[in-house]
Amino acid sequence: MCENCGAEPQATDLDLKELDPILEKYGKIKGSLISILQQTQDIHGYLSKEAIDYISKKTGITPAKIYGVATFYAQFRLEPIGEYLIMLCQGTACHVNGAALIEEAITEYLGIQDNETTPDNKFTLNNVACLGCCSLAPVMMIKSKDGDETFGNLTKTKVVEAIKQIQSR
Repeated sequence: MCENCGAEPQATDLDLKELDPILEKYGKIKGSLISILQQTQDIHGYLSKEAIDYISKKTGITPAKIYGVATFYAQFRLEPIGEYLIMLCQGTACHVNGAALIEEAITEYLGIQDNETTPDNKFTLNNVACLGCCSLAPVMMIKSKDGDETFGNLTKTKVVEAIKQIQSR
């Protein structure tokens, strides 16, 4: 359990009616499932079982086909992510410069592993192949509704300081 992240998560209900304009626009167009899933994920942050069932009902595409597409492409998530998505680079430059130590610091501080979310739904850790910031290695990017922040030349101390800074917002 995360000792440094705060309160327990609150359950939220997804408003599936928000998907209606997307389904009206793309629902009858053959080959538009990826667009539907991308926009659904943009709205809800992930593809819930309820959203997939709703899309299936409205388009006639079977849930199995929708899950097949959603699990094939790495861009889609079937679980909710935190308010802040920590993308930790595992590319060659970052690997050589200590990405494993940075991941260890994040794991120790937040109590989560790769592809896990803190109990308060604030942070999700996601190891990625490359962020394209090799000169800043090791590097992480934190995505939120307010935009992306990149943190480079990380040490175990610097990464914890960056997370604490975000927690204090």
